[in-house]
Amino acid sequence: MIKKIYLGMILFFMYAPILVLMVFSFNDSPSRAHWGGFSLRWYQELFRDPNILMALTNTLTIALFSSIIATAIGTVAALGIDTLGRRTKSVVIGITNLPVFNPEIVTGVSLMLLFLFAIRTAGFGSMGYITLLLAHVSFNVPYVILSVMPRLRRLDGNVYEAAMDLGAPPLVAFWKVVVPEIRPGIVTGAMLAFTLSVDDFVVSFFTTGSGVSNLSILIFSMARRGVNPRINALSTIIFVTVMLLLYLINLRDARRERKSYEGEIAA
Repeated sequence: MIKKIYLGMILFFMYAPILVLMVFSFNDSPSRAHWGGFSLRWYQELFRDPNILMALTNTLTIALFSSIIATAIGTVAALGIDTLGRRTKSVVIGITNLPVFNPEIVTGVSLMLLFLFAIRTAGFGSMGYITLLLAHVSFNVPYVILSVMPRLRRLDGNVYEAAMDLGAPPLVAFWKVVVPEIRPGIVTGAMLAFTLSVDDFVVSFFTTGSGVSNLSILIFSMARRGVNPRINALSTIIFVTVMLLLYLINLRDARRERKSYEGEIAA
């Protein structure tokens, strides 16, 4: 009983602010201390604001492209790391983990200095969409590697060799044998990269340029002038979308595990 109460208190403190935010997103009054009645006013104004729509577009496209690129690079890197010797592998994995434990402000400032140096050396270009995309790819790759590596450790290398012994070319054997086994890790890494990209503020703040901003930067700039009710509406949409995606993914995994369990019983 005490454990349930303790768990309930933790969940309450975690989600109560979000619930308050969601409730006030339907408040007709702009005041946070007065309930003016149920209204969709702020959702309508949200989709009429060109700055928010542009920031939303930048956020989604950068998250999508960075997660795809980081997933490809991270998967290939994990495959290469898995072929190394034990000592070398431990050293490389330790180096790979450094960006994960590194403070975001250090990563953001270092990437900003790198981009500025590259731009001044090349003599053209400026900080903007491309630098923001590259920054998101750079901090997402380690998380993809960490997601794929456990699956590679559980993979039996003899299966890949057996597929080639049976006449399959290396690429076909890799695509038909290795990829299905590590696919859960790849999907998890891609989802994690997408989520981190949407959520990031510190690295984005230091690596973007004038005229290019994502939702986190826009919300920060709007909150400095006072909390705009449109932020409540935008945050509600993001929270509901993420929860729906998590529910669908968990439902898919549960069905897959049930089918696998039923197949083992039938066998």
